[in-house]
Amino acid sequence: MHHYPVKILVALGEAIGGNSKILYWLMHNGYPELAALANALHGNEEALAWLLKHRFPHLAALSQAIWDDDKALEWLKKNNFHLMENLAKATRGDQEALQYFENNQLQLFVILSKKIAAFKARKEDDLSDYHKIQY
Repeated sequence: MHHYPVKILVALGEAIGGNSKILYWLMHNGYPELAALANALHGNEEALAWLLKHRFPHLAALSQAIWDDDKALEWLKKNNFHLMENLAKATRGDQEALQYFENNQLQLFVILSKKIAAFKARKEDDLSDYHKIQY
């Protein structure tokens, strides 16, 4: 993920946060894999399948690892996707992962991990409140 321009990673954070205009911009301006990642984080199984089909298994694994899939987290580690492994851990509240970003002047990933963690908390709250469950 470190090869993406900063503004694109900021856009990813916005898309994950629910900004559909930016999601569509990513999709139609050369970053469909990041749009698919944002959609996969929102629980879209088709987006997850798209990532796998189009040779982005690392982004599919990141999506699953963020949602507490330890096998996906181990896959990222085993395949040397350390930045994504730390991003997934940071979204889970792992202080060592956050410190890794701080120590390596990767503040953008601290911000991105906190944005993803906040989205994840909102999503989990919605799922635990039967008034908000969508059928």
